[in-house]
Amino acid sequence: MYTLTPEEKATPVMIYTRNTLIHGEVVTMESIRVSVWLRTEGSPEYMHLLRPRVLNLSGNATKMLTFSELYIPVPEMIGFHLTPPAHDPLDYDESEMNRRMQPVSVLVGGFVFNGAIRVSTQVDLGTSIISSRAVWMSIYNVKISSSYLPQMGEVQVPMLLVRPSKVNFALND
Repeated sequence: MYTLTPEEKATPVMIYTRNTLIHGEVVTMESIRVSVWLRTEGSPEYMHLLRPRVLNLSGNATKMLTFSELYIPVPEMIGFHLTPPAHDPLDYDESEMNRRMQPVSVLVGGFVFNGAIRVSTQVDLGTSIISSRAVWMSIYNVKISSSYLPQMGEVQVPMLLVRPSKVNFALND
C-alpha cells in the first residue's frame, strides 16, 4: 500500500467516465486545491487513487471492484468532484459583473448532473459552450442522479468539473 509523504495529502473524490463511477482518495501535494486541480497547468496525465471502489455500469449488471490503488488516465475522465461533505471555496467571484447562473442538466453516461453554469449575460448557453475553449468546466449547486443506480439517491455537491467535449447539455423549461 502506498504511503503518503509529509508533503502529500489524500482527498476523497468521485470520478465519472463513460461507463464507470469511481470513488477513492486522490493523492496530491498538500498545497493543491483539488476541486480545480484539473484546470491547472499542473494537472496530471494519470489520477492516482488510494482505496478506490470502481462501479462498472456497462453490461447487464452493475459490478463493484475494489483495489488498493488505481491509476486512471485523465483524458478518460468526464466528471470530477470532491466527495461530500468535503468541499473547497467556489471558483468564481459572486460580484463579477455581466455573469449569470444558467440552469442546466448535464448528461454524463448514465448520470444526470442538474446544476448551473456561469455564463455571460450577453450570450445564450449554446454560444457560451461553443465559444469556450476550456478542457474542464465548473458546474455549481449540482444534484447528481442515475437511473442505473436508483439506490444511490441524489448526491449534492457545491461544485464539480466536467469535460464539455464529452457531455450533453440540456435546458429545462
